[in-house]
Amino acid sequence: MNEAALILEGLDKIYNPGSAHPVQAVHGLKMQVAAGEIVALLGASGCGKTSTLRMIAGFEEVTAGQIRLKGREIHDLAPARRNVAMAFEGYSLYPPLTVRENIAFALKSAKLRREETTRRVEEIARLLEIEDILERYPSSISGGQQQRASLGRALVRDADLHLLDEPMGQLEPQLRALLRGRIKHHIKERGMTAILVTHDQTEANALADRIAVMEGGLLQQFATPAVLKDRPANLFTGTFIGEPPMNVFVAKVGGGNGRLRLRLGEGAELNYAAAAFEESVHARLLEHGQIAIGVRPHAVRLVAEGVPATVTVNQWLGDQSHIAAEFAGGVLVAVEHRRATVRPGERVAVALAPEDLHFFDAGNGAAVSHGGRLA
Repeated sequence: MNEAALILEGLDKIYNPGSAHPVQAVHGLKMQVAAGEIVALLGASGCGKTSTLRMIAGFEEVTAGQIRLKGREIHDLAPARRNVAMAFEGYSLYPPLTVRENIAFALKSAKLRREETTRRVEEIARLLEIEDILERYPSSISGGQQQRASLGRALVRDADLHLLDEPMGQLEPQLRALLRGRIKHHIKERGMTAILVTHDQTEANALADRIAVMEGGLLQQFATPAVLKDRPANLFTGTFIGEPPMNVFVAKVGGGNGRLRLRLGEGAELNYAAAAFEESVHARLLEHGQIAIGVRPHAVRLVAEGVPATVTVNQWLGDQSHIAAEFAGGVLVAVEHRRATVRPGERVAVALAPEDLHFFDAGNGAAVSHGGRLA
């Protein structure tokens, strides 16, 4: 990986400190973003991702910790001195200026030649499909157009870091899908370093090299999309990443005679050869006694013989079937890439392969094993 362009060291954000009701939005955040890397801060509303972005930009004061950008400590600098470009979720365009003038504003401040400014503004306008509104004012265009203009104003700049706060939340799905690819190509082609804030997993997966999953102001895991899905660090990340979400059941662990038995609710049991798991995993599971089992819906198989389940819902989504079933005292969701014919009320059998199982500590949620190997 390239040398770190951005380093966040022990970053805290507390709103209303010293009051009767202080709110800690970010807890001891540590991250390094490589030069030329696109990172997504992903999480639900209130997880601390936007507070983090605004501290980096300089619009929120840092309660504790340091921010270093290209070797400079910037957490005490005014926003204008950080050389950071930001696309705001709320657009923040200058009403008296046309879209063209809004996008060109930072370029004029950099004293670029008029011809170069015009070329770059029109290039970014083509990228974002807003060439036809360049001479219009913000009040006369739609929210989606304003959002693209705000995004263009950030992307057109030569900055040490580009911050994108929910940059495509107002766009219709088809346009959003088109622009994801274009924007990623634009950023990568120019070697730009960027941080994206989003609650949309699809957007994070499509744009980011690595994703920082946040919850309750804490960084849960920071890894590539593939690692987050295949080797989640904890139960929160395992269930947050993936659509439909991971199935989770609590089981009592038993062994003997070369077998590993996982006793689920209502008498259901998963029974495997101990050799399907690394010896250290087998021993660790027996130590726990009780374990949380996670399995992704795409890994659930409906078979002729297996653990019984009763279908409650079968939805055809045009390219796959989502089947929900009563299973071991809970609900199990399976995904099949064909039009499944099972009906509500029908008894089926379920098989879960050992290589598809994720085990988590039933108490603290920490990952124990993925696919038969230690986490």
